Amino acid sequence: MEPEALRPPQSIEVRESEGRGRGVFATEPIAGGTLIEEVPVVVIPTEELAHVCATVLQSYHFVWGGTGDASAIALGYGSLYNHAHDPNAMYVKKVALRTIAFVALRDIAAGEEITVSYNGGIGDRRPVWFEVK
Repeated sequence: MEPEALRPPQSIEVRESEGRGRGVFATEPIAGGTLIEEVPVVVIPTEELAHVCATVLQSYHFVWGGTGDASAIALGYGSLYNHAHDPNAMYVKKVALRTIAFVALRDIAAGEEITVSYNGGIGDRRPVWFEVK
């Protein structure tokens, strides 16, 4: 079965996020439960991960694969969503399709930054590798 065609969303944009570099923002209201974006990924094999971690891409990759020993770079806006301990969106890795879906956890207002938890779980407040703003 072929996956549905991936198209860029009309309801989001990338712009500067104060104190955080670039981020993804809603350009119109997004209802809770809405698929914001589904993006393809480039899978990085385990044996190549050390090379990626020695570059700026270290901060942009996702743990990947059934055993979590590979990595992936999300295309589209996927690697630009900023972290929050109380995010308004979540991501779902679709390993077999080599995509990541970003879904609104609650209503998101036009102009609001869309954030996810880098820890992967809702309510997971473990520290990340940078200071959370």
